[in-house]
Amino acid sequence: MPERTGDQLRIGVAITVPEPWSTALREARARYGDPLAEFIPPHVTLLGPTVVEPGLVAEVDEHLAQAAARHAPFVVRLHGTATFRPVSPVVFVPLVEGADGCAALERSVRTGVLDQRLRFDYHPHVTVAHEVPDEQLDAAAAGLARFEASFVVRELHTYLHGDDGVWRPVRDFALGGDGVDVPADGADAGAVRPT
Repeated sequence: MPERTGDQLRIGVAITVPEPWSTALREARARYGDPLAEFIPPHVTLLGPTVVEPGLVAEVDEHLAQAAARHAPFVVRLHGTATFRPVSPVVFVPLVEGADGCAALERSVRTGVLDQRLRFDYHPHVTVAHEVPDEQLDAAAAGLARFEASFVVRELHTYLHGDDGVWRPVRDFALGGDGVDVPADGADAGAVRPT
């Protein structure tokens, strides 16, 4: 987590997992003992925690509005679980559809005023257990192995990290672009089995 000083803000940019899957994933994360379950809404990260000066917020917002407008809505489908172990003690739900759309968004977001180097290659996912004992990571991996959800990504969101440790959504930026890649009837498809 990057340090901040004075009146600097710590922000993140993400695709928020919508309901009912958000609640199912948050409850699962709590069930497997992750203390961050109540602090971090289920999401796909586009830009990790980043410190910005208050005077740059308008510029960041304009940059994100332009970045979002260049991309058409797309479908994300989540299925099963995977892990970053042994490199990092994380279990996550992978994207089996929509990863390319997320990666394209991430590249657009991480330019201009938000340009930065990554510690690891970008890998879109939804974390369900992080830095908990191995038995809890194993339980999360097994317990969510049949999890499925799908939804249409129509916007990206900025989050602000509060002094209480909670990440709260601040602003939505609608995707635009041509050639919308969503179901023909325009409805959000989806299924969930949060065992």
